[in-house]
Amino acid sequence: MSVFCDNFLWGGAVAANQCEGAWNEAGKGVSTSDVCTGGSHTRSKRITRTIEPDTFYPSHEAIDFYHHYKEDIGLFAEMGFKVFRFSIAWTRIFPTGMEAEPNEAGLEFYDRVIDECLSHNMEPLITISHYEMPFALTEKYNGWSSRECIDLYVKYAKTLFTRYKGKVKYWLTFNEINSGTMPLGGFLSLGILNEGTTDFNNQVDIPQLRFQGLHHQFVASALAVKAGHEIDPDCKIGCMIVQLTTYPLTCNPDDILEAQQQNQILNQFCGDVQVRGEYPYFMKRYFKEHQIEVAMEPGDLDILKEGCVDYYTFSYYMSNCATASKNEAKSSGNIMGGAKNPYLEASDWGWQIDPKGLRYTLNELYGRYRIPLMVVENGLGAYDKIEEDGTIQDDYRIDYLRKHIRQMAEAVADGVDLMGYTPWGCIDLVSASTGEMAKRYGFIYVEKYDDGSGDLSRRKKKSFDWYKKVIETNGEVL
Repeated sequence: MSVFCDNFLWGGAVAANQCEGAWNEAGKGVSTSDVCTGGSHTRSKRITRTIEPDTFYPSHEAIDFYHHYKEDIGLFAEMGFKVFRFSIAWTRIFPTGMEAEPNEAGLEFYDRVIDECLSHNMEPLITISHYEMPFALTEKYNGWSSRECIDLYVKYAKTLFTRYKGKVKYWLTFNEINSGTMPLGGFLSLGILNEGTTDFNNQVDIPQLRFQGLHHQFVASALAVKAGHEIDPDCKIGCMIVQLTTYPLTCNPDDILEAQQQNQILNQFCGDVQVRGEYPYFMKRYFKEHQIEVAMEPGDLDILKEGCVDYYTFSYYMSNCATASKNEAKSSGNIMGGAKNPYLEASDWGWQIDPKGLRYTLNELYGRYRIPLMVVENGLGAYDKIEEDGTIQDDYRIDYLRKHIRQMAEAVADGVDLMGYTPWGCIDLVSASTGEMAKRYGFIYVEKYDDGSGDLSRRKKKSFDWYKKVIETNGEVL
């Protein structure tokens, strides 16, 4: 007997800018991701303010889901997906973000994608904004640092709620909204491009602008939640957090306080605003000590209270360690460059693998918020090799996912209300952090390489049949 509920949402997740391609087809405008070049584990992507000839931009073709969506969704259906998490490219609907009327060709494309999902009894779970706002809004307003973006986003969200009413039950307002608390999120999440920034990994950072931009996203998200519930009372709208679970490196009280503070700023701040509808107490001191003054308009705090999310989703790939000591070895791949945890193994990209941390995280989150949770990203980015017989023996991926699903089952047994699980990059796609294809996550291999070559053909990896069995048995057979 499975511990997962009968209607547990098994599936997979992708993002428009990492899989669709067709970057300038059918009226689509230029997004922030379209001006990011390829990079690698050791070499940062560049942000170019104009499209340079003879430069490789991975998002321009990506894996061409735009022209392969039927085939891809068919493969997901073969695995038995109950849900497919994808995002809508804002610039397909409003090419610059500032148009009075939406681009009908863009809306029609997502009509087809949604209908294809529904024809296979697969729920669409749609992220409204996933790291690809219109680049025109970066140029005109410096992205979310400007309040003008609120109304433009809400217009966009209302367009989607109205168009897909009755077809889409599950929405997320922003992907990994809390990445705006970190310098990397300046351009990635907030579309802020400060003077002098050329390097994605080393952006010219102005924390004042980032936290102001985050406030604008909070207000926009809350207004979208209110509008979505009015337009379609049956839909559920969630938040999405990049979960950066952080442990103290030692039991030294300095390390424990350091870890607590990191968890507060990186994880709990955005969760508290979106679930509880208010800024948490600990941000006052943080803002004061970092000389940040968030400008709010009258009524903003009421909007946050009235636009709380229905469920909480998050990405979980790794955990971090925090220490007050300056001498500890850093873990190269961890997003936060946290201290190395001696008890954990790491992926090829240096991300520390911590399945038990997922159980711990689910318990922490459910204890704090008491609303349904969903793991909407989890997975192993790895080098995959096509064997001579054409197979891809990705046992390392099966092992990673198996261990995490086991810990989800433990959390459910602990009493956590868990809605579903959509591993990241259920089909290979372009990496958001490095812009490379070599870092593969999928159950499905796509013949596309970092020099832009490849015929885009799809082939199943060993993990494909394994995950199919997991879904078939509702997580019983791992």
